[in-house]
Amino acid sequence: MSYNLLKGKRGIISGALDENSIAWKVAEKAHEEGATFVLTNAPIAMRMGEINKLAEKTGSQIIPADATSVEDLTKLFTDSQEILGGKIDFVLHSIGMSVNIRKKIPYTELNYEFYQKGIDVSALSFHKMLSVAHKMDAISEWGSVVALTYMAAQRTYPFYTDMADIKAMLESIARSFGYHYGTQKKVRINTVSQSPTKTTAGNGIKGFGDFFDYADSIAPLGNASAEDCANYCITLFSDLTRMVTMQNLFHDGGYSTTGVSMGILDKMGIEG
Repeated sequence: MSYNLLKGKRGIISGALDENSIAWKVAEKAHEEGATFVLTNAPIAMRMGEINKLAEKTGSQIIPADATSVEDLTKLFTDSQEILGGKIDFVLHSIGMSVNIRKKIPYTELNYEFYQKGIDVSALSFHKMLSVAHKMDAISEWGSVVALTYMAAQRTYPFYTDMADIKAMLESIARSFGYHYGTQKKVRINTVSQSPTKTTAGNGIKGFGDFFDYADSIAPLGNASAEDCANYCITLFSDLTRMVTMQNLFHDGGYSTTGVSMGILDKMGIEG
C-alpha cells in the first residue's frame, strides 16, 4: 500500500547491488511512495550487480561514482540536480566494505592498509558526501540523510572485526555533521542500526548464518528484514520525522534491548 509519503521528493540512493540489498528495497519503496531519484554505486560494484534492472523498474537514471572521490561526489550531486530538476530531498548512504573481513584476517592482526581502505569507503565517504552536498547547498531545507550501520559499533562482535570500529566512526559523523547541517540548513542526519540481514554483504561474514539465527531467537519480534528496513528509511525521508536528527536508530526487533530470551535459555537447557 502506498501512502504518497515521498510524493514530489527527489533523492539519491547509493549501494543497490542486487534485489537482496537494503538499498534496492529502499529504491523500490521510494518509487512506490512517489519519489524520483538517481541510483549510484562504485563502477566495480555496478559491474557485479544488477542495478540496471532496478533503474528500469523505478524509471531512474544511474550515475556511477566512487564515494571516496570528492570529484565523483561533486559530479553526482551536480548531475542529480540537473536530472531531477532541483535540490535533493533525501540521500541514502548504504556503503560498506572490509577487505580484512573478506580475507578473514583476525582483528588482532589487521592489515592496516586494508583497515584504512575500509574506513575511507565505509565511513569517510559519508563525511565526504555530506561535505560536498553542504558546500554545494545541494540538499533542500528539512532534507534527510540516512546511513546504514550495525550494533557492533556499541557492542563487541568478534567476527565483525574492523567494521565495528568503522561503523562507530560512521555514527559519530552523523552526530557531528548533523549538528552543523541542522543549525544551518535544517537538514537532518541519522543512522539506522539494522538487524543481521541476509544481504550479499552480510552473507560474506564468517558464521553469519548461525548468528542470524541467534539474533532472531533473542529479538522479541525476530530479525527485521531488508524490506522492513526500507519502510523505516522511507519514514525518515518523509516529513513525518522532521524533528528527528543526530540519532542512531535501532531497527532490530528489540534485539538491542533484550538481555536474553526464553528461546536461548531453552536451547541451553536452562529453566527460566
